Amino acid sequence: THLSHIGQYIVDKRPEVIVHIGDHADMPSLSSYDKGKKSAEGNRLALDIEASIEGMRLLLGPLHELQKQQKINKKKVYTPKMVLTLGNHEQRIMRHVESHPELADFLSYDNLKYKEFGWDVYDFLLPVIINGVAYCHFMANPFTGKPYGGAAQNVLKQVGESFCVGHKQTLDVATRFLPASGKQQWGIIAGACYGHDEGYKGHQGNHHWRGIVVKHNVKEGSFNPMFVDLDYLKERYGESL
Repeated sequence: THLSHIGQYIVDKRPEVIVHIGDHADMPSLSSYDKGKKSAEGNRLALDIEASIEGMRLLLGPLHELQKQQKINKKKVYTPKMVLTLGNHEQRIMRHVESHPELADFLSYDNLKYKEFGWDVYDFLLPVIINGVAYCHFMANPFTGKPYGGAAQNVLKQVGESFCVGHKQTLDVATRFLPASGKQQWGIIAGACYGHDEGYKGHQGNHHWRGIVVKHNVKEGSFNPMFVDLDYLKERYGESL
């Protein structure tokens, strides 16, 4: 239901740009961590792909309905720029193909139909810069390829420009003012937007923020952030899909 709520919020607010930071497709059937374990029982690749497509349909359903009505009524159609940066869970697909090359002509990111839904898709860890803000699933240390460690303040210092990433299940925000240019830089880690609890995180590990980030007045990396959690969206739009 949270995907439907976010879709309705998008239609209400109509942002110029929508960025999906990745890991829309969970792909547990391809998880190397669960292979051979009881937790992997019943996992099926076809069901993972089906779940991803259904989730995207719920997310974009309100937008598609609005666009349909606007066309019928001959009004200007709301067509936001839509960007999706692939996450490490989607990358499980290509890692699996790498290990099983016989699937190369059968399995790829295209199975998830992201482009068919209208997204501009950026490869895993390929940053996209929009109005001076870098978006990527996570900012990687160029010497290791792994996420920068520490809090958002440390990552902002290392990256040196405004960014917004996911991956880490937390909300961590850092900001700094550049006196020479007058810019306000922001580093935002917002890596949780789901309603369920993850068993591997334990009882205390699941008590974290979940939601979306709205940026107002974005210009050359400066913006005014607003944090909208899933509880608020649930209260506003109700339980029904």
